[in-house]
Amino acid sequence: MTQEYKYHRVLLKLSGEALMGEAGYGIDPKVVDELADQVKHIVEDGIELAVTVGGGNIFRGMAGSAEGMERSQADYIGMLATCMNALALQDAFERKGIPTRVMSAIEMRQMCEPYIRRKAVRHLEKGRVIIFAAGTGNPYFTTDTTAALRACEIGAEALLKATKVDGIYDKDPVKHPDAVRFDKLSYLEVLAKELHVMDTTATSLCMDNNLPILVFDMTVPGNIARVLKGEDVGTTVQ
Repeated sequence: MTQEYKYHRVLLKLSGEALMGEAGYGIDPKVVDELADQVKHIVEDGIELAVTVGGGNIFRGMAGSAEGMERSQADYIGMLATCMNALALQDAFERKGIPTRVMSAIEMRQMCEPYIRRKAVRHLEKGRVIIFAAGTGNPYFTTDTTAALRACEIGAEALLKATKVDGIYDKDPVKHPDAVRFDKLSYLEVLAKELHVMDTTATSLCMDNNLPILVFDMTVPGNIARVLKGEDVGTTVQ
């Protein structure tokens, strides 16, 4: 079945906000369940999948810092929030029969494995989904940068950026009905136009390692498989 797909080993970047659905906080079980259905389909087709999840639905380090909290401390709290999301995803995936491992950049052995690159690659080769938690383990780095870093480390063929909109626009399509969507962009165009698809560190890391970024709407059922098959869904940065 994998011959249908353009990409065979990928990293899926999920924001914490994507997991909360229409709610203003926390994790929406319906959203997580629908995501698990999509993941089950592609994993059964032989795709090697890693996931990096943010924590913005629970706590955002930048927001905490803006409110006067010391930045490093705020970022560590945000890392713990990503761990909560990772465990929730693992539970949803395994209820669908998807073998899953959570690997954390900060050791917490009672809940998940410490991140070791060679072990992560072995999990992928055995058909297990990996969920990377706790960012890079360092403050001042976003989970976008974590996604780019881990994708490069595991030899992913593409970085899938799952959002609530169907690609990259020249301005916020929610606020501006006349916003124009891009089908394809170069890394330099993303940086020059300050499109904020991912932070500049993540975009630069992908550019330096020639890692395509595929931005798409995760709320449409089946979109993950369509993106992996190379269909014209969302925006490609390369």
